[in-house]
Amino acid sequence: MMLRPFVFINSAMSADGKISSVLREQVRISGPDDKARVDLLRAGSDAIMVGVGTVLADDPGLRLKSKELRLKRAGQGKTENPLRVVADSLARTPPDSSVLGPGCLLAVSKSAPQDRLEVLGKRCEIVICGEGRVSLQELLSHLCQRGVKRLMVEGGATLNWSMIECGLVDELHVYVGPMIIGGKEAPTLVDGTGYRCDFPRLKLLSAKKVDDGLLLKWSIRKP
Repeated sequence: MMLRPFVFINSAMSADGKISSVLREQVRISGPDDKARVDLLRAGSDAIMVGVGTVLADDPGLRLKSKELRLKRAGQGKTENPLRVVADSLARTPPDSSVLGPGCLLAVSKSAPQDRLEVLGKRCEIVICGEGRVSLQELLSHLCQRGVKRLMVEGGATLNWSMIECGLVDELHVYVGPMIIGGKEAPTLVDGTGYRCDFPRLKLLSAKKVDDGLLLKWSIRKP
């Protein structure tokens, strides 16, 4: 049995299940209370992971916004911010991305162009996992070996699908915002090729009102 961190996906989506618009640009779905909740979740995690699509669309920094939470982590003997992980098979992350810098790990495949690796290697740590695309199993095993016990996945839709398809997710934390985005080409919480049968079943852990939306927590039942 593969050793890996406890993994949970955290995301915000509209009432119709969209995490962005057809423009695939960042849309503000959650309110201040939910943003504070996300910062607290990040502070309690050992690493935060996103896919390269999220980096290209949103340019997230993935660092804690609360100074108090950063100081609390430091007081516990941890780094002020959790390890930032980007799954980027072909090293498409722009060299000026906010996520890069000390404390960032870029996971690539053996197919990533060497010239891109040389440039990005100056701004972050690089680990090679997989042949044509990142092997998430290898990546999670690597993270486990370096002490990551709790991994927070912040998407996007393709990474969410890949993680669930590989059976690597334990819980889903989803904030459902009070808005409609629409658009058949707009990304949903989970995209990918989708299941035709044997759909993964979820167990509802909690549901509560946050801001003007609803926070839902599920565990994923293992087959």
